[in-house]
Amino acid sequence: MALEGSDISEALHSLYVAASYILAYSFIFLLCMMGNILVCVIVLGNRRMRTVTNLFIFNLAISDLLVGIFCIPTTLVDNLITGWPFSNTVCKMSGFVQGVSVSASVFTLVAIAVERFRCIVFPLKPKLTLLVAKTAIASIWVLAVVIMCPTAVALTVEKVPFHYMVYNDDFNQTLPLYTCYENFANPKMGKIYTAVLLTHIYLVPLTVITVMYGSIGVKLCSSVVGNREPQANAAMISQKKIKVIKMLIVVALLFMLSWLPLWTLLMMADYAGLDREQIDFLTSYVFPFAHWLAFSNSSINPIIYGYYNENFKRGFQAVCKSRSFCYLVQCQLWSRVAKWEKSGR
Repeated sequence: MALEGSDISEALHSLYVAASYILAYSFIFLLCMMGNILVCVIVLGNRRMRTVTNLFIFNLAISDLLVGIFCIPTTLVDNLITGWPFSNTVCKMSGFVQGVSVSASVFTLVAIAVERFRCIVFPLKPKLTLLVAKTAIASIWVLAVVIMCPTAVALTVEKVPFHYMVYNDDFNQTLPLYTCYENFANPKMGKIYTAVLLTHIYLVPLTVITVMYGSIGVKLCSSVVGNREPQANAAMISQKKIKVIKMLIVVALLFMLSWLPLWTLLMMADYAGLDREQIDFLTSYVFPFAHWLAFSNSSINPIIYGYYNENFKRGFQAVCKSRSFCYLVQCQLWSRVAKWEKSGR
């Protein structure tokens, strides 16, 4: 509970709203962990899966895991309680890792689109080797770190002036209220930096991906119409290519749509000139949903792979049928049952 001057604010959320936040964030956290770990295990455990495209998908899974580990829990806690309960280091790490992982995901999607564009539109050119793909992935992470360095420098935890938290409903015992935010020396720099991030890790990649997949679609349509190979063989090849392209387009499209509300809110917070009540409403109810929608993208990608790609589907089935996985699930179930019995007693 926070105090501003002599005014007392209510609890941040009701019990039902807080419970819904916990359930929603916990669901995408578990789905993100299980799905992306399975993707990594499948790619690393099967040599035939170590293609250039799958290597980029593996890198995408790593960035999604970072979102799940470092971003979902801290964002949930930040949305549930008043003020920032963690240290200055956690404030910097959470924002920095979130930005780096999101940037790496975007740049990886661009790399996948470029690789598919080269392979299909210019089939006679030499294909990318695994060494080139690994070099591209290393460059992706370096670029992501560089572009998010200002965030790591600017993020800080500071005391909110004239705001206090009441301890145990005793107004004689108050605690200072802290917040984690980007503290630029010049407030205009924060607005400019938000616009730069929007341009470099959303608008420009979206344009490149759209152009790449649009060109691929035109090439596939023209090749199907004018193909001189035997009809059955040509149809088989085109169907396989089309299915892969569909999978990658769905991944890129869902990424852009899931992050659009959060980017819109960030731009509104910086440029719309909102008053205090509007900002409080967005922070309490709209931002938590926008963050959840953005983070849910990190858990949906493995489901898309399993739906569109037969190799990933077989890999998921093989891992789920393995003895070690079944033993792990049984141990988790028995531990849950034991906890429920203790709580019931």
